[in-house]
Amino acid sequence: MVEEVQMYLDDARERMERALKHLEDELAKVHAGKATPAMLKDITVEYYGTRVPLNQVAAVGVKDARTIVVQPWEKQMLAVIEKEILKANLGFNPTNTGEVLFINVPELTEERRKQLVKVVKQEGEQAKIAVRNIRRDVIKDIKRLEKGDKDLDIKISEDESKDAQDEIQKITDDFIKKIDKMVEAKTKELLTV
Repeated sequence: MVEEVQMYLDDARERMERALKHLEDELAKVHAGKATPAMLKDITVEYYGTRVPLNQVAAVGVKDARTIVVQPWEKQMLAVIEKEILKANLGFNPTNTGEVLFINVPELTEERRKQLVKVVKQEGEQAKIAVRNIRRDVIKDIKRLEKGDKDLDIKISEDESKDAQDEIQKITDDFIKKIDKMVEAKTKELLTV
């Protein structure tokens, strides 16, 4: 395969990996009633005039399957962190002991589980759209090379173009399968009581 075509395919694979990673991050935010530090990943706090991620001002861990523990490095940050957790509207009500925050993760209702499954499926669909858009862009680039790219001074044959388009389709299919597996696993996790 022509070097430039391979470059497009490698770039597409990298971009699809990023879409998959993004999906993974989004799915980590959807909790199945089991406490994980990732639930607080997006929370930032004001620290000496700058907004910083929570994990830069406190240790975030789990005590048990239902309890997240947040222990700030500096005691005066306790109230600030508590306020930001409440403001994030995650449905958590932290308990402040004066030393640490305990966050009890509530048991999910059947209705809430179904809502979360819809969210997971929407995230999966967004990831698929991203992957398909990448495929579309690469096919457009390949067709441009087939017609002859004046900027790159390259022209590929019809067969090379067809092979490259088949290859990008295989890559796309692989990523769609990975997305489906991730969504399926998360859905199963959410529906398991």
